[in-house]
Amino acid sequence: MVWTKKFYLKKAAAMGLCLLALACTLAGCGSGREAVTVRVGSLKGPTSLGLLNLMDKSSKGETADAYEFQMATGADELLPLMAKGDLDILLVPANVAAALYQKTDGGVTAIDINTLGVLYMVTGTAEINGISDLKGKTVYLTGKGTTPEASLRYLLDANGLQEGDVTLEFRSEATEVAAVLAENPDAIGLLPQPFVTAACMQNENLKAVVDINEEWMRVQGGAGDGSGMVTGVTVVRREFLEENPDAVAAFLEEHAASAEAINKDPAPGAALAVKEGIVAKEPIALTAIPQCNIVCITGQEMKEALSGYLEILNDFNAELTGGALPGDDFYYIR
Repeated sequence: MVWTKKFYLKKAAAMGLCLLALACTLAGCGSGREAVTVRVGSLKGPTSLGLLNLMDKSSKGETADAYEFQMATGADELLPLMAKGDLDILLVPANVAAALYQKTDGGVTAIDINTLGVLYMVTGTAEINGISDLKGKTVYLTGKGTTPEASLRYLLDANGLQEGDVTLEFRSEATEVAAVLAENPDAIGLLPQPFVTAACMQNENLKAVVDINEEWMRVQGGAGDGSGMVTGVTVVRREFLEENPDAVAAFLEEHAASAEAINKDPAPGAALAVKEGIVAKEPIALTAIPQCNIVCITGQEMKEALSGYLEILNDFNAELTGGALPGDDFYYIR
């Protein structure tokens, strides 16, 4: 299947397809099944935005099962809990999900992609309309040796830019990249949402000029290899999935509905994002949410996008994916 830019941009349509497919899987569950408690972990970032409406409904007792949500600032706080069986479902970066699969000897399964690309090129005055315009430029970014660098280098290569054509200057934090941009209006930075929106609101001279997700889809549309840029993935403990398949199916349906809701009307989600400490201010959240590419992609479509993306990361640095690519059993296709 070729993943086109049009598919990703129409997130609402994707949500509808996801809900339709999941409704079919739930048809045989039966309304009389015993409810269970599902323990869900996530990070304070874009990958949790699609959960917010579900969290709100759960607090009001409006979900099929009882949920216990735990949010952390770093994956290292949640991964041990998942490995020990203290969490059932976890939303993490795609490469972290693959590494967890290796660390637990296949003990986790990917059930959906929850977030696509969230990286943007930001500048004050530099004339940049696409990756090819970066030739001879310097780009400031975080994440040396990690997914931001891997993603950018992949796009540079795909646009015919060789080593040395673009200088990459790394900083330890996004705030340091923003400081460089503030000092030098012609500088170019690679930043993630919602930090892009926050930086642009704090400095009216800054603007997002290139959507890396769109650049990625343009490249993939030409290559036609079926992979796509993936930021966040939802995984479930294999043991929990085997023991509670109906609860997992119910979660997927509710997760899809939650993602669809925040895409259709970001305002309630923006308030919840501030409440949960994901974003500092509602205006930032309200502007950033539509740029975070919140989705619910499952089944074969998930496998094609995620496996292709992980292959690119693995080729760049195998340590990012835990030393090897996950097996076919990593991908939940019902």
